[in-house]
Amino acid sequence: MRALLTVVCLLLALPVLGVLGAWLLADAAAWEVLRHQARTVLPDYALQSALLTLGVALGVMLVGAGAAAAVSLFDFPGRRVFEWALLLPLAMPAYVLAYAWTDALQYSSPLQEGLRRLLGLRGALWPDVRSLWGAVLLFVLCLYPYVYLLARTALGERAVQLLEAARLLGAGPRRRILEVALPLARPAIMAGVALAMMETLADYGVSAYFGLATFSAGIFKAWLVMNDGIAAAQLAAVLLVVVALLLAAERAAQRRLRFAASRSGAAHAADARPLPLQGAAALLAFALCALPVLLGFVLPVAWLAWMLWQEAHNAELGLPLARFAQWSWATLRLSGLAALLASSLALAVAFSLRRGAGRPLQLASRALSLGYAMPGAVLAVGILLPVGWLQQRWPDAPVAAIATGTLTGLMLAYLSRFSSVALQSIDAGYARLPASVDETARMLGVGAWRVFARLHAPLLRRSALAAALLVFVDTMKELPATLVLRPFGSDTLAVVAFNFARDERLGEAALPSLAIVAVGLIPVIMLSRALRSSADGAPAAAPTGTER
Repeated sequence: MRALLTVVCLLLALPVLGVLGAWLLADAAAWEVLRHQARTVLPDYALQSALLTLGVALGVMLVGAGAAAAVSLFDFPGRRVFEWALLLPLAMPAYVLAYAWTDALQYSSPLQEGLRRLLGLRGALWPDVRSLWGAVLLFVLCLYPYVYLLARTALGERAVQLLEAARLLGAGPRRRILEVALPLARPAIMAGVALAMMETLADYGVSAYFGLATFSAGIFKAWLVMNDGIAAAQLAAVLLVVVALLLAAERAAQRRLRFAASRSGAAHAADARPLPLQGAAALLAFALCALPVLLGFVLPVAWLAWMLWQEAHNAELGLPLARFAQWSWATLRLSGLAALLASSLALAVAFSLRRGAGRPLQLASRALSLGYAMPGAVLAVGILLPVGWLQQRWPDAPVAAIATGTLTGLMLAYLSRFSSVALQSIDAGYARLPASVDETARMLGVGAWRVFARLHAPLLRRSALAAALLVFVDTMKELPATLVLRPFGSDTLAVVAFNFARDERLGEAALPSLAIVAVGLIPVIMLSRALRSSADGAPAAAPTGTER
């Protein structure tokens, strides 16, 4: 059983090896292609990706850390609502936010037309949102909850108590925040920033829709437009190295989060109260928390709903509900199957590791955990490129028919990326299960399968359901890998929304976009409830990058 699990985990890690293998098998022509890219497109890809990522990093740091400090350290009107409302943009994929704001702010939008008539002006009232600065703002609105969530967890555990101690020692408010709160939350903030940067680099929907020359867009262009698999693999390898460095930085920051954990401090959190704010200070804190929620969730959802109403009112045949049912069924089928397989694999791996699995399975599970950091474009190249090599070597082998444009290839991509999400949730469930339970069962002579079926499975039911739900939602929102690997006639809601928006049919993109947002709200509600319960009782563990 352990050998089989080891093989499965290594198989799911093959996309990484497929991308890196492009360098090992590169011939003189491939190196010439790389030199040509270095002279032409690579500088633009590197520059735009760097500017986009650094802009997002600065933005999420300011917005996320500011909001976390406001709700954790201060008391002002609306604070209780903002504690959970600031998580709502997690349900909004970046490409859906791009569709909403593009339609609302473009030159021909009712907003600009109304303002031009009102003010008597001509021409565009503001720059086109489909630009680098527009993408930075959109990603900040979508990804700041990473920093907010981690920073709030760190600040909520000990910051209030330490700030109270600093106040009793005579430190002023400015000094308490700069010398106590911010150093305490710095590892959490950096971990959240690293996660946001990885998500930005992995994006394809916004980059393609806005026409940005990023690495993800370049990989798709090299593969699908130029039909050059080697060039796509080389670009994917560069992107993979950058993501690996960011992942290492994020994990280093996560290890440093442990110094903020304090059970006794959390248990007496009610003894120290946040600092009350009044007047202009309270208004500033309210605005700091309200603007990200309004711009990142409330207004885009309202605009998408208005677009949907307009589409239903203007369409001669009404909304395409029959086609929407087909897209929804395809999405539910693919996401449900991925959730079932990923959670089942995670249960089997976690159970084997708990019972003292060997070194090979431990290393294979660690390799599997890297999959979530891989962009969807890299996954697609990592699957298709080895298939092409095998097809060239054995032309009669049905490799391409199995992995290209089939359910098998798509499930391989989903499991490669999202199995780590399920494994994290199951591991968290096992961490709350005392080892004495297994030891007692072993002393009574109970077999391994019976221990799992009669003891572990009932106690891990909530963790398994959470793992399946997280994988389901992440799979539903996945765009790049689905766009390339999906079977014929299996367009998901994400693919349909992207295709409509690419064809400037934003009204028709509203219906699948709203459906994605509605499903994405489920894990956000779960996370909000978990944070609320941890605030009332034991401290919650600091979330990792796989908990989206």
